[in-house]
Amino acid sequence: MTTGKPGPRVAVIIPALNEEESIGLVLRAIPPLAARVIVVDNGSTDRTAEEARGAGVIVVREERKGYGYACLRGMMEAGDADIVVFLDGDYSDFPEEMGLLIAPIAEDKADLVIGSRIRGRRERGALPPQSVVANIVFSRVLRLLFGLRVTDIGPFRAVRSDCLLSLDMREGTYGWTLEMMVKAARRSLRVVEVPVSYRRRIGRSKVTGSLRASLKAAARMTYTILRYSHGS
Repeated sequence: MTTGKPGPRVAVIIPALNEEESIGLVLRAIPPLAARVIVVDNGSTDRTAEEARGAGVIVVREERKGYGYACLRGMMEAGDADIVVFLDGDYSDFPEEMGLLIAPIAEDKADLVIGSRIRGRRERGALPPQSVVANIVFSRVLRLLFGLRVTDIGPFRAVRSDCLLSLDMREGTYGWTLEMMVKAARRSLRVVEVPVSYRRRIGRSKVTGSLRASLKAAARMTYTILRYSHGS
């Protein structure tokens, strides 16, 4: 009998804010290749934390409001993971496709893998027009300024743990995903993109649910690109 090389240790980080209706669905859909699943409750006022604990995963709380702050808190619980996966808690992503993001890293073909909703199968209305436009614009800016060839800046992604730590992530709010991509490009990390599926989220989006939030997110993302294009 032959024994294969053990697979990479995978930690999944899920920032969550008032996702009690969806978090259970997300957690049940995560494939068994994840050794550790961390839900970061970013100040929920509903039963998000209780639902997650009931699923038997690690639950921690981050009081500072912001997607990036939640991700940073989750990183503290990743332990000895070789690969860290970031996944939204609103059931818009397909956790079952996690293996598509992990494979290029496990095969030593990538350091950071971005799930592209633009290239993948999308349920009608899953990405509102302003989100599609923002992704196209910021993807083109990343290509022009940093030579990064991507079509999406989506949050569903996998990254080598040592590379993630080397990026010295700091952005606490909407600019987190862009900060990671800009810093990865500046450090010449291997960034690849794979198509992923996307569906209508459960509940209201914290970013695209209002014009004010969308404009605020776009402004923060623009600031992030300008900030990290000149320094770390």
